[in-house]
Amino acid sequence: MPTITQLQYIVAVHRTGSFGKAAALCGVSQPTLSAQVAKAEEDLGTVLFDRRGRPVQTTAPGKRLVALAVDVLTAHERLLSEAEGADRLCGSFTLGIIPTLAPYVLPWFLGPFAERHPRIELTVLERTTAAIVDQVKALRMDAGVLATPLDEPGLESRVLFYDPFYVYARPDSPLLAQDEVDVAMLEREPLWLLEDGHCFRNQVVHLCGVRTHGAMGNVRFDAASFETLRTLIDHSGGCTLVPETFARTLPGSVRLARIRPFRDPVPTREVSLVASRAHWKTEILEALTASLRALAPRSLPRTLERGEVMPVQL
Repeated sequence: MPTITQLQYIVAVHRTGSFGKAAALCGVSQPTLSAQVAKAEEDLGTVLFDRRGRPVQTTAPGKRLVALAVDVLTAHERLLSEAEGADRLCGSFTLGIIPTLAPYVLPWFLGPFAERHPRIELTVLERTTAAIVDQVKALRMDAGVLATPLDEPGLESRVLFYDPFYVYARPDSPLLAQDEVDVAMLEREPLWLLEDGHCFRNQVVHLCGVRTHGAMGNVRFDAASFETLRTLIDHSGGCTLVPETFARTLPGSVRLARIRPFRDPVPTREVSLVASRAHWKTEILEALTASLRALAPRSLPRTLERGEVMPVQL
């Protein structure tokens, strides 16, 4: 049967789509890795990879065996960790975070967490929701900070906080004449959105309907950040929705002049730490959850009050 080393080589080829890249990742020569993978295929009686194309493709039987190999390697890593001692708050951990949270969450979280847990080697990657979900399900990423709920079997979520939505508009917008805005009032104003791939865009579309044109009727623009949308609206009119995590970074004068809250029930996104149910670094997950909840600003609710908020689905 294949050895642990051979399983590591097999998983590396599957993930990189290249024997050369897999060899570099594993720190061995390509001939050595190729020979060990071939030996494992012989022992298993199955061809794991179609080597004719670029990138190298995993065969249908190979995909099933690679999934089992990942389970074996995960169990092996956990076994070694348990044998090393009682301190579980150590080792490497890869955390994904979506772009509509990263610039606002990381500044108040990353430094204090690193200082409190110096033995955790934390790698943070800014990625889209789809990319993080794929990586977490494949156990190539340990966890992700995402907008939830997600309809993804095999994943579990730990709610961190709730992120209320606001309207952002130019000071001459009729929306800003109100102390509070009803969602239905957004139909009267041109709406600017983030580009495809952002879950926040999907939430706004779900809330407001598919209206993607801004103040200039013949121009469609999908922005990559809230700051871009803000600048565009300041000069061209229209409106957008922004979360509290972004709004709280603005000067008080800007919030007063350009932002209005919604009437109850307030549209709100749920933010959670998401990991695979097969993930075993439980102590680090718990430490991350506790830190993110504790360090989140008080303006971000930790629980929902029934009737006062409206959770927005992805």
